Amino acid sequence: MSRRDYYEILGVGKGVSNDDIKKAYRRLAVKYHPDRNQNNREAERRFKEATEAYEVLSDVKKRQAYDQFGFAGVENMGGPTFNASAFRGFEDIFGDFSGIFDSFFGSGFRTDRRGRSRGSDIRHDVECDFESAVFGKDIEIKYERLKNCSVCSGAGGEGVRTCSHCGGAGQVRRSSGFFSVATTCDSCAGVGTVIDNPCRNCRGSGTVRSYQKLKVSIPPGMDPDRRIRLEGQGNYSSKGTPPGDLYVYIHVHPHEYFERHDYDLYCALPISMTQAALGADIWVGALDGKRIKLKVPAGTQDSKLLRIRGEGVPVLNSGGRRGNLYVKLKVEIPTRLSGKEKDILRQFSTQHGESEEPTPVPLKNL
Repeated sequence: MSRRDYYEILGVGKGVSNDDIKKAYRRLAVKYHPDRNQNNREAERRFKEATEAYEVLSDVKKRQAYDQFGFAGVENMGGPTFNASAFRGFEDIFGDFSGIFDSFFGSGFRTDRRGRSRGSDIRHDVECDFESAVFGKDIEIKYERLKNCSVCSGAGGEGVRTCSHCGGAGQVRRSSGFFSVATTCDSCAGVGTVIDNPCRNCRGSGTVRSYQKLKVSIPPGMDPDRRIRLEGQGNYSSKGTPPGDLYVYIHVHPHEYFERHDYDLYCALPISMTQAALGADIWVGALDGKRIKLKVPAGTQDSKLLRIRGEGVPVLNSGGRRGNLYVKLKVEIPTRLSGKEKDILRQFSTQHGESEEPTPVPLKNL
């Protein structure tokens, strides 16, 4: 039987990058791994075939030799090998893939930054008004979490002993040649211990569901798209493991008059056409309730933006610095005029020399 082309085995073209080769091999290795396909010789063959192809194509020199001379070029370099040193990139391929292996082999534990198993994280959603997200606020939340059982103090019961199947590790290691994967122990469910007399209150789990109240501080200038992480406020898990984290997602209600863009605030104010033409001093109500005098220049056009410095959103962790407030002026044209008002406007039109055939202007100037 003729040997299959290495690129064909991985399902990639000749000009692909090393990252694409790695992704292709990772997909096939997960699909055909012996632990997932026990007593399946075809899967084992496909796994070894993909591994051989990856070993050659992931090595720059071997790939060049294979591209130029085919299988003969690789064999002249000693051919593909299946030892640990030849597979120096293996952990790099699967180091960030543990979650998928966990779903295959039944692991339900998460790990902290030190690699220790810990409880699961909790997501909690909170609705917040616009002003609180801008200026900050302390809120109280109530959520459900798994906590240590008060009856057995999280031990799960009496007669706790080390699991004989995994020796207390909580995991068993399955090997197939050079490839080795640690999976959750079936006998102790990954805890590392078994209980002769399980606690009736928690049924041996060591945890019970309960509601917890917690104060959460929304910082001034909180980005609506961010979340607040509270370490150790998530679910407890098996005995002796730290709890997960609580993630609070803030959903901000829109404001009737103000919009936020980064750390700047925007609002719109109507002015009369005489105020726009002659200029005027007007009062602007800021988001914090402050009244600010704003000078409208004579000859102001519709939709002009005026800036008020330092009256926007507090910049997060900046020591009090704030963005700006931008006021968009909307010139209102009266729709009902008295006879006298119409006469005055006609006189203005005559004196101003308004044309019945205005000259077009570029759209970009509007």
